[in-house]
Amino acid sequence: MRHAGPGSGPRGAPTAIALSPILSARYRARDLERIRAAAPGARLVMVSVEGLADGPVDDVEVMLRGWLSSEAFDRLLARAPRMSWVHSATSGVERALTPAALDRGLVVTNARGVFSRPIAEYVLMMILAVSRRLPQLLELQRERTWQPLEGTELRDVTVGIVGLGSIGRAVGALATSFGCRVIAVRRRTHDRFDPSDQEDGEPFGPVELDRVGGPDTLAALLSESDFIVLAAPLTPETEEMINDDTLAMIKPGAWLINVARGRLIDERALLRALRDGHLGGAVLDTFRDEPLPPMSSFYDLPNAIVTPHTAWSSGRVLDRSVELFCDNLRRFAAGEPLLNVVDPSAGY
Repeated sequence: MRHAGPGSGPRGAPTAIALSPILSARYRARDLERIRAAAPGARLVMVSVEGLADGPVDDVEVMLRGWLSSEAFDRLLARAPRMSWVHSATSGVERALTPAALDRGLVVTNARGVFSRPIAEYVLMMILAVSRRLPQLLELQRERTWQPLEGTELRDVTVGIVGLGSIGRAVGALATSFGCRVIAVRRRTHDRFDPSDQEDGEPFGPVELDRVGGPDTLAALLSESDFIVLAAPLTPETEEMINDDTLAMIKPGAWLINVARGRLIDERALLRALRDGHLGGAVLDTFRDEPLPPMSSFYDLPNAIVTPHTAWSSGRVLDRSVELFCDNLRRFAAGEPLLNVVDPSAGY
C-alpha cells in the first residue's frame, strides 16, 4: 500500500530518526515516548555532541538537531545518505545550512516561536531594570547608602527592534503593553505584518508599531531608540551589523540588548563604545565565543550586564520543542507541508 509521506517506515513515517542533545538537556522518557508515538515503528538513534551515534545511521531519514558543530553534522550527513529533513531545535540555523546540506537539498525546519515568550520577558525585565535603575539601587544597598534615584516611565521610552520575527514581535507586544513607543527594522518590508501571532495557544496581545522600515532605516532607529533590541538572524548581511560606524549612530545614553547571536556585534568595537563612547550600556546574553572566557573585559564593565545565554530558558521550552518536532513528524508521514521551513537563500 502506497503511503502519503516520503518516509520509508510504516504509514510514511521515517525508518530511523537521529536525535542529538537539545537545549542543554537529556531527552526525558516522556520525550522519547512522544517521538515514538508520532512516528510509529521508527528506530531512534542517539547522537552525541561530537557526532557519534549509538547505532547505524545509513537508514536515518530525519534528524532532530540540537547542539552539534557544523563539522560533526557534515560527518554524520556523509554517513546518512537517506537523510532528507533536519529539524533544528534552535531558531538560528547557520550550523545546519552547511554546504553539504545545501548541496543535498535538505529540508531544514527550525524552532521559530518556541523561545519567543521567555526571551521577550527577559528583554522587558532588562528594560525595566535599567529604566528603574536597579543596578544602581543594588549598588547603593551593598554600600548601605540611602539615596533615592529617579527612574524613567516606560511610556517615555522608545524601543527599537532589529528583526521582526517571532521574537521581535513578542518583544514588541510586551513593550506595547507597558506603553513604550516601538519602532522596528526588518529585512522583508513587503511581507504582511500580523500582530496577532500566537504561541503556546495564547496571543501575545496587540503590537502597536510606530514605524516599520527596511534595512535602510537602521540609522534612524539607532538614533531614536532608548533601547535597541537585536533579534535578527545571523546571515552574511547581518554579521557585525553593530560596529564602529553603527555604534556612532546610536542615541547618547541608549542601551543595546542582544538576544540573538553574538556575531551580530563587533565585540571590540562594542567594548570601545562601552568604555569611551556615548553608549549608556549593553545587555548581552550571547557572544561570539561561548562560554564567555573568565578573562573577558565584558565582566568588568559597570555598564554591561552579562548573562550566560539564558534568555530563552523556561520550564516550558523543552515541551514546546518536542511537541513542534512531533507535529512536524506527523506532517512528514502524512505528506503535509512542514511548519517553520527555512529559506536557505535567506538563512532563516
